[in-house]
Amino acid sequence: MRIKLDKFVLAIIILIIVAYFFPEWGLDTSPVPLDLIGTIGISLIFFFYGLKLSPQKLKAGLSNYKLHILVQASTFLLFPLLILLFRPLIQNEEQEILWLAFFFLAALPSTVSSSVVMVSIAKGNIPAAIFNASISGIIGIAITPLWMGLFVTERASDFDFSTIYSKLILQILLPVILGVLLQKYWGDFMRKHSSKLTLFDKTIILLIIYKSFAESFAENLFTSVSIIDLILLFAGVLAVFSIVFIITGLIAKLFGFNMEDRITAQFCGTKKSLVHGTVFSKILFGNMASLGLILLPLMLFHASQIMIISAIASRFARKVDAEKASELANEA
Repeated sequence: MRIKLDKFVLAIIILIIVAYFFPEWGLDTSPVPLDLIGTIGISLIFFFYGLKLSPQKLKAGLSNYKLHILVQASTFLLFPLLILLFRPLIQNEEQEILWLAFFFLAALPSTVSSSVVMVSIAKGNIPAAIFNASISGIIGIAITPLWMGLFVTERASDFDFSTIYSKLILQILLPVILGVLLQKYWGDFMRKHSSKLTLFDKTIILLIIYKSFAESFAENLFTSVSIIDLILLFAGVLAVFSIVFIITGLIAKLFGFNMEDRITAQFCGTKKSLVHGTVFSKILFGNMASLGLILLPLMLFHASQIMIISAIASRFARKVDAEKASELANEA
């Protein structure tokens, strides 16, 4: 199995290094208005998302309800419940922040682009992948703040649901709706230039990541995080991914899914969106000093899921081909 370092992951690593040496560019005193750029960029990301969101494909995908339930339950129930099991082990302030960071990762929706691409490489059920990845982002607008509200309110007195949801509606939901309404005029154009839109999405995410880490470095937040801690964080991320991947696969087999549906269940049900994570963190946590630390498990998970899924996608594709060949042989 060949594992390649994703270019976006490499860009994140470079931005974190830049934030370490030049944190002043990401602070409120910087002449570059990164907050304003990020806010506008977030709205545009979801406006373009709405333009690319095909209502026809969403309607077509509704019939395979067992697969949809499994993917969404894995994304919004299995992940958070798994992390909740470790909450009684918290012994100090630092552990609580790290646990909250993992819980934030667990509460996020699935990613869209990489889910569909990887399902396509593995020869899974692509329409179902498009449906689940797309609907996950919309469900996450409501579910993620609800999960986080259970614990963030203990740490932040300014965590107000009315404020949070008004920001989510204005910055995310309304742009998506506007994009869907304008799809018949600009939808084809946007799909034609989807690679350029992806570059725009990633640029905005990189800016938000840079600002988050710049503020954390300026506050010396990472002085307590050692190399051993990073290794343990990475091991924790891999463990969470592996457990959910195995459980999702077992449930898919129990439901009697064919190989294509099993691939979609495992690939979509184990993904977490870095786009939604960085956007939601900006809205949910504001200018919290520990924002960089809260994003750390998410970025480790993002890198891990890309490398692991890309490594096993071709193996799954061979299984699909073998299954189809066996079906043809039986028919003959």
